[in-house]
Amino acid sequence: MRLTRGIVAGQAAARDGQPPAVLVLAVCLLAGVSSAGPSVARAQAVGTPAPAAAPSADDIKQREQELEAVRAQQKNAAELQERLKVDIAAIGQNRAKLNQQLIETAAGVRDIETKIADAEARLLPLDAREQEIRGSLDSRRSEIVEVLAALQRVGRRTPPALLVRPEDALQSLRTAILLGSVVPEMRGRAEKLVADLDELVSLRKSIAAERDRMAVDRDKLKAEQTRLSTLVDERQRQQSGFEKDMAAEGARAIELSHQVDSLQGLIAKMEQDLKSAAEAAAIASRKGAPASLNGKPNLAALKDPSRLSPAIAFASAKGLLAFPVNGTKIRNFGGSDGVGGVEKGISLATRRGAQVTTPCDGWVVYAGPFRSYGQLLILNAGGGYHVLIAGMERISVNIGQF
Repeated sequence: MRLTRGIVAGQAAARDGQPPAVLVLAVCLLAGVSSAGPSVARAQAVGTPAPAAAPSADDIKQREQELEAVRAQQKNAAELQERLKVDIAAIGQNRAKLNQQLIETAAGVRDIETKIADAEARLLPLDAREQEIRGSLDSRRSEIVEVLAALQRVGRRTPPALLVRPEDALQSLRTAILLGSVVPEMRGRAEKLVADLDELVSLRKSIAAERDRMAVDRDKLKAEQTRLSTLVDERQRQQSGFEKDMAAEGARAIELSHQVDSLQGLIAKMEQDLKSAAEAAAIASRKGAPASLNGKPNLAALKDPSRLSPAIAFASAKGLLAFPVNGTKIRNFGGSDGVGGVEKGISLATRRGAQVTTPCDGWVVYAGPFRSYGQLLILNAGGGYHVLIAGMERISVNIGQF
């Protein structure tokens, strides 16, 4: 399996309503991290329910529209699945094409996740400023009532709601000022109100635009995740001839993991007693360091999707490897672990369900649950290096894969 630059390893372990996932990455050694989502208690009042009112024509129409929207979404999803099946059937016969599609699609998912995270970051100050302006307007309620009352006396009609429809209120105030309808002693307050409403309207437009872009990106993300899942299924289907062997190896790996107390012990046990992991370790030791150009890593080798050994020696890849998932670093290698020890890896806080990809080429030594680490992935990166990733909800690779 291609492990560099985008092949799927798994998804960060967090679900709706839970805190962000914590993904832990380490080379050779890994610090344990465990987290728990908040518990939710629900209560229901006991009493005699009131008779339900008959739905109005508008309610019925709205429900019909919602039902049609759901049906349209289901139809679009089914059509997407059919298109994916055709596309993937065409590339499924070519290992290099399948690997390249996996790499590109996983990278696309990561890019869209980044766009959504950036949009959310831009929305935070916009939302905060909107609430600040609304709070300021609310605190000046009596002053605003006086200004609006004056407008009502001049225009002989009720002015628009200030916070519900700030655009209309802004237009009314501007018109009144231009026509000289605001008495001089109130002009300063009216102009201040215009400035606040102008900023509020601008903020509302910016927020709406950001949310529209996020909605488009979320739709794209859903489509790309569906494609990625289908590609992974195709890759696994191509290995269906080895299903029984893989299932047996997976069960054996879990059994062996119960016999050791440390990650070092787990790696040694896997590569000694598990056939597929032992073969992967043997291949890693035989392959040695990849060829270099003028003593430097051959970066062009990274573009070969059909390679079956690391494109770059792990020891030479310093500064070239990306994080396995989009997120915020919350613990750094060498820092305090909070209990008197030193961090042996890095920890990243991620969005729930974030896509996790392996940061380097390597052979899968272990993929499954291990003690407090949850779902754990161990790669033999060659040259005596092992890369460990923990904190995922699920892993979609098998022991022995490259």
